[in-house]
Amino acid sequence: MTCVVQASPSLRYLVLTVGLSALAACASSGSGNMSTVAPNPDPRVGLRAGLMDAGEASWNLRVVSKTPPSEKFAGVTNSDLAFTGNYAIQGNYNGFQVWDISHPARPTLKVGFVCPASQSDVSVYKNLLFVSGEGMGGRLDCGTQGVHDSVSADRLRGIRIFDISDIANPKYITNVQTCRGSHTHTVVEAPTDRENVYVYVSGQAPVRSPRELPGCVAASPDSNPNSALFRIEVIKVPLAHPEQAAIVSSPRIFSGLTAPPTHGESPEDIAAAAKAAAEARAKGGFTAKISGMEFVIPQRYVQPMLDSIVRARAGTGAPTGADSAALRGAIQGIVDALVGAPPPGTQGGVRPGPNQCHDITVYPAIGLAGGACGGYGLLLDIRDVANPKRIGAVADSNFSYWHSATFNNDGSKLLFSDEWGGGGQPKCRATDKHEWGADALFTVADNRMTFQSYYKMSAPQTAFENCVAHNGSLIPIPGRDVMVQAWYQGGISVFDWTDAAHPKEVAFFDWGPVDATKLADGGSWSAYWYNGYIVSSEIARGLDIFELRPSGLISQNEIDAAKLVHLDYFNTQGQPKIVWPASFVVARAYLDQLARSNGVAPDSVSALRNDLGRAEKLSGQPRRDALTRLGARLDSDAPGAADPAKLRTLAGAIKDLAQLDR
Repeated sequence: MTCVVQASPSLRYLVLTVGLSALAACASSGSGNMSTVAPNPDPRVGLRAGLMDAGEASWNLRVVSKTPPSEKFAGVTNSDLAFTGNYAIQGNYNGFQVWDISHPARPTLKVGFVCPASQSDVSVYKNLLFVSGEGMGGRLDCGTQGVHDSVSADRLRGIRIFDISDIANPKYITNVQTCRGSHTHTVVEAPTDRENVYVYVSGQAPVRSPRELPGCVAASPDSNPNSALFRIEVIKVPLAHPEQAAIVSSPRIFSGLTAPPTHGESPEDIAAAAKAAAEARAKGGFTAKISGMEFVIPQRYVQPMLDSIVRARAGTGAPTGADSAALRGAIQGIVDALVGAPPPGTQGGVRPGPNQCHDITVYPAIGLAGGACGGYGLLLDIRDVANPKRIGAVADSNFSYWHSATFNNDGSKLLFSDEWGGGGQPKCRATDKHEWGADALFTVADNRMTFQSYYKMSAPQTAFENCVAHNGSLIPIPGRDVMVQAWYQGGISVFDWTDAAHPKEVAFFDWGPVDATKLADGGSWSAYWYNGYIVSSEIARGLDIFELRPSGLISQNEIDAAKLVHLDYFNTQGQPKIVWPASFVVARAYLDQLARSNGVAPDSVSALRNDLGRAEKLSGQPRRDALTRLGARLDSDAPGAADPAKLRTLAGAIKDLAQLDR
């Protein structure tokens, strides 16, 4: 365990007066630590604010490196991560940066490719890089001057495709435009199609004008079957000719869903929003109500609407007061249409469900995908990759915005995250409910999802720290479901959800607030395990890399077994089936788990360690014979063990070892 604290004076005083048990929790470090108790008080509370000099707290994680963004990307939001070979590709609203992480303690910039777009989510497949663009300012030519017309032939909203065969010199191949742009996307490999790769596109923006992209229709599907609402886009990319990439289907996976129950906002947020709306109106700003709560409409959405009013009257120049008045009278109706509100005057009208997904995680090996789709968590059948079909849906009144999904390795569980507040709000305050802005954990059986519990990073954050559940991935520890997850300015949290009804945090890292006087965006956007390390995309501070440390909750053997899993490339939205090689380390990891859970008696654990050690020192046929006997003995002993399933798993790992070198 490591516990590094740089806190406020009041917290320092508290630490000095809490007693020996808390001091002991933070005193030990290194591989000898066997503590299973989190430090108390939590060192994440009260950290010093700052950009690159903020306070830090960690437990069971070692900081390997902290690398600030390169010059052209400093001060601009860092977004998602993808990996290929020794490289981490980091999205940024200014484009993307490619980091060489072959030496994790000293990442180096391979290339910073300037090509602005929001949010520049990235994915890789072999020699191809895919980048999302959704905002109004992205340009087809990657120019930095933006797009200022409401309708423009220069605008990029969709997927950019690059050739990264020479990763230091990415080559822009083509783009595929979509009616709502690409907020996120998912690369999908069809097991039976080696000639193509597919991309699921999730767009959340308003439908663009057909004058900008012909065929875009904003009407409801029941009034126009070509509507761009209530669907995703599927792009087919021929690997031999990626320049021919094109949309091949637009599945309406939301059909028939109605608006789910939601919890609304907390009283303090309602009061703050009302104050902000009143201040905005007093300054001539635009507001609208969503679910009864008044919000300020950001200028980046207001300006294109004003531009459209000017063009509709064949005007030129800046919008007039009359144009603003016209928009003010229409804006509530525009927002209602976007969020699916019933028309004014509707009596007992039922609002439709979500008309877009935020993120889709695919697991081709089991033919399933998890769709985090605004108000629902969806289970999709993707055996026909070009035509995914919804086979299950769950809603939860404790959830505000279903954001992302993660399967466990055997596909028996599915985790959904809730991005309450959209990622830009402080939703981890002491007054915020544990069930709000958290993860929801489900078991999956017979294509049905059954709720088990919630998990939320437990350290209260300040009102100046944007914090809520965000992107994470599995850590490939055999026999367990362990995940690392980003929580924006809540830092990163590693937790075990093997028992989905009782998830437990096992490690963490956190920076202090970016700013001590006002809400400022920062924190971990994504935290993913890749080939032995945890890599975090820090929104404001750059790229952070961490290493798990052994503790009473995760052993060195389990960490070493996880490091045996090597991926040539990785996109977290495309989960690979993890298979561990036959190894003594894997067998010892299972044995450590039996010891931790008292799955067999302590003296049996000691004897098994000795038996494994003796067999490892042998070679050839004597080793195979010893391992075969040991595996058979464990199979025979399993019915009487406290954890027979785990003992059989250990027996299987030992018998796999016996088959090596035959």
